[in-house]
Amino acid sequence: MREALTGAVPSPNIWNSPDVYELENRAFDPDGAVEAAMAEIRPPAGARAVDIGCGTGYHLPGFARRCASVVGVEPHAGLARAARRRIEGLPNAAVRQGTAQRLPLPDASADLAHARWAYFFGPGCEPGLRELERVLARGGTAFIVDNDASTGTFGGWFRRWLPSYDPSAVERFWARQGFQRRPIASRWSFTERAHLEAVLRIEFPAELAARFAAEHRGLEVDYAVNLWWREY
Repeated sequence: MREALTGAVPSPNIWNSPDVYELENRAFDPDGAVEAAMAEIRPPAGARAVDIGCGTGYHLPGFARRCASVVGVEPHAGLARAARRRIEGLPNAAVRQGTAQRLPLPDASADLAHARWAYFFGPGCEPGLRELERVLARGGTAFIVDNDASTGTFGGWFRRWLPSYDPSAVERFWARQGFQRRPIASRWSFTERAHLEAVLRIEFPAELAARFAAEHRGLEVDYAVNLWWREY
């Protein structure tokens, strides 16, 4: 964590366990429902994309294929280095170290912004939202992927972990910020039980992770998410 820029919101799951988080990325949304929803709202062809909180760059090659260009922004130096290794050989992809509150991008330099479980959690993220407004060109679209804690197996686990979390209050916050909500029914799909249990351990406290693993059989977990989006 010492490698992170000042102002970064800690992400203990990927910061401390990037290899396990890679397993989680591979398991999430095997049907491509999130990408399909984003493409329906704002087709990516020709877009200058920015992936905020890109981590090890898992999504950057996909954006490089679908968009004109992509810049990944990541506050953690070690993760940013891993992201640069991932995009080696992709001439239309780059990685810059920075935070959501101070994006290292010029004004009106992006057409599509994507943030997935990174910084934008509701109240408190207003500085990052102001940066989105600065860097997105007119007609640009911001996409924020976050948990839908109101439903589903993962949503139930999330509420048991954070009983004070109020999904309705979060929805009202995004509505006030001019965002629309696209609920998406997705899932985790793992190839090995050990991978699922390892991911649970980086997402929840040890006691809860063990309890959830004992309660849930198989390799799949239904996982509802909210795709918040706004055109600028």
